[in-house]
Amino acid sequence: MPGARAIGEALARRTGIQPVVLGTPEPCLNAGWREELDAAISALYEMRARFQEVMANGAVSVAAISRCAVSLATLPAVAKHNPSACVVWFDSHADLNTPEKTATGYLGGLALAGPVGLWDSGLGAGLGLGQIVLVGQRDLDPFELELIEKHRIPHIKPKDDLATALREAIAGRPVYVHLDCDVLDPGIVPTDYVHEGGLSLKDLRMCSDVIAEHEFVGIEIAEFQYAWEAGGDPVSPEPLLNALAPLLNKAM
Repeated sequence: MPGARAIGEALARRTGIQPVVLGTPEPCLNAGWREELDAAISALYEMRARFQEVMANGAVSVAAISRCAVSLATLPAVAKHNPSACVVWFDSHADLNTPEKTATGYLGGLALAGPVGLWDSGLGAGLGLGQIVLVGQRDLDPFELELIEKHRIPHIKPKDDLATALREAIAGRPVYVHLDCDVLDPGIVPTDYVHEGGLSLKDLRMCSDVIAEHEFVGIEIAEFQYAWEAGGDPVSPEPLLNALAPLLNKAM
């Protein structure tokens, strides 16, 4: 949450708009998905309600979220108010596992599977698998690979022609963006999860330019860590936000 707050404060400096802060920092449980969901459910309901309010008013949503699991609350609201939108999911993971298929039991690994109806999180669904566009994934489980192949979910890899592939996958639809910072190559911004071979900030800017050609529904920025190591100096999110400037400019 300190990383999410840092992004919110940086956006406030850019726009003059003060962020609405939801949730209270608590110690990590490092438990199974069920325990984690039970502990987080009140805050997730609060988040879903806020997204419903913003989108019901026709506003473009800009959010800095702590963990990808928050998408269990945000995406059902996106689906309700923007039923034709596609979700461009920037992440080194697909987060399409289910409670039955997960190998780790980690709630974040189920974050996209809930909103597309692969399991019931208690927070709703509403997205279809045909509304997903995956970008930058390079750590996928067998169940996710089978799902991507079976349903022909667009999976744009870091070394692909990003602009062309992304434009084709969006296919003129409105776009909502989920950005997990671990989609970037390690060393660009601090994240908990590190996987080599990710996107550069230049790549992210290129993708932002493509998405900005379309109707823009909103963006959630996840998993930005406050420092490279516990107790270390804070890391500025400004280079990340500069790469997202085409989208942030549309939102404001």
